[in-house]
Amino acid sequence: MDVISITASSIPVDGSNYDKAKEVKAFDETKAGVKGLADTGVTKIPRFFIHPPENVGNSFSTTQTGNTIVQVPIINFEGYQNVRREEIVNEIRKASETWGFFQMVNHGVPVAVMDEMLASVRKFHEQPREAKEELYSRDTSRRVRYFCNGDLLVNKAPANWRDSIAFEFLDGELDPQLFPQICREAVREYMKHIIEASKVVGELISEALGLRRDYLESTECMETQSLVCHYYPACPQPELTLGATRHTDPSFLTILLQDNSGGLQVVNRNQWVEVPPLHGALVVNIGDFMQLITNDKFRSVEHRVLVGGARSRASVACFFYPSSANKLKPYGAIKELLSEVNQPLYRETHIVEYMAHFRSKGLDGNSTLSHFKN
Repeated sequence: MDVISITASSIPVDGSNYDKAKEVKAFDETKAGVKGLADTGVTKIPRFFIHPPENVGNSFSTTQTGNTIVQVPIINFEGYQNVRREEIVNEIRKASETWGFFQMVNHGVPVAVMDEMLASVRKFHEQPREAKEELYSRDTSRRVRYFCNGDLLVNKAPANWRDSIAFEFLDGELDPQLFPQICREAVREYMKHIIEASKVVGELISEALGLRRDYLESTECMETQSLVCHYYPACPQPELTLGATRHTDPSFLTILLQDNSGGLQVVNRNQWVEVPPLHGALVVNIGDFMQLITNDKFRSVEHRVLVGGARSRASVACFFYPSSANKLKPYGAIKELLSEVNQPLYRETHIVEYMAHFRSKGLDGNSTLSHFKN
C-alpha cells in the first residue's frame, strides 16, 4: 500500500471496518513519514493521526491571569562566571521550581551555528523519500536513525504529525561519518557547542539545588546525549492533530532549539502557555529524572506542540541521560535534599528500566514518573 492509498483508505466514515494496526503498519512500511503524506497534496489526514477534540483544543489555554501576563522565564546568562552568577542561579532555581522551563540567552552557542542546524534539519527532512529511507528504522540500538513517531507501533493513542532523525551520542561520542552528508557538519558543530553549554547549565542547576557546582557532573547523570531533530510538515487539518502529545521528557535535562514557527506550549497554573520563539535563545526544561532525584523540588512539566496549517516547523531537542557506565546505576532522591519531613517520593530506578516503561506506553498523555512513586 502506498502513501496515497493509505490516505484515501483512512478517511473516517462510520468506523465500522477500521483496522488501525493494519493502517499504521502499512503507513510505516512506506518509510515516507508525514512529509511523504504532505508531499502528495493530501487534504484529509489519516484517521490514526486524529486526536480527541479535548486534547487538541485550548480548553484551559490563556496567557493572562487577571491583570498578570504569564510568561516563560527568559534568563540572561551573560556574566554567569562572575558578577551575575548568584542572580542567575536564583533565577534558575525559581524557574525550575515554578515552571520547569526557561529560555536562556547569551549562553555561548553562536547564533550562526544554531541557524545552520535548523536549516540542515529542514534540508534533511525535505529530501525525497528515496534519499532518507535507508536510515528509516525502529531499531533503537541504531546510533543514527530516521523515523515517524518513535512509539508509532506501540502507542494506543493517536500518532503525532511529526518526523524525526535521532543521533545517539554515548558519553558525547559518535562518529560523524555516520551522519547523513546533508547535515553532517551542522550536527558536528552544534553538538560541540551544546555539550559545552550543558556543562554550564549543569553547574548552575547544581548550585540552584544548594549543592556543590560539580554535583551533576560528578554523578555523570548528563553524559549521554540523544539529539532528536524534529520536522512538522504543514498540515491540511491542524485542528485535528498534534505535533507532540501532552507529555513530560524522560531525561535529566532537555535543551531545545526551535525555529520561528511557534507551537510549543507548556502547562503552568493549569493553563497552556506559549513558549514564544526567540531568535538566539535555547529552551531548557527539567526532565523526569531530575524531578526524581530532586524529590519534586525541580519539576518536569507537561508540554505539547501544535502544528501549523500553512507552514512547517523544525526543532532540535538534546536530551541528557546518565553515562553508558551508569545506565544500570540506581538513581534516587539526593540525600542532601532529604529530611525527616521530606522523605523519598520515588523508588530508585535506573535509566534502562525507566526508558523501557516510557517506550512501552508511548506518548499516551499519562505520566511515566507516577509509575515509580513510593
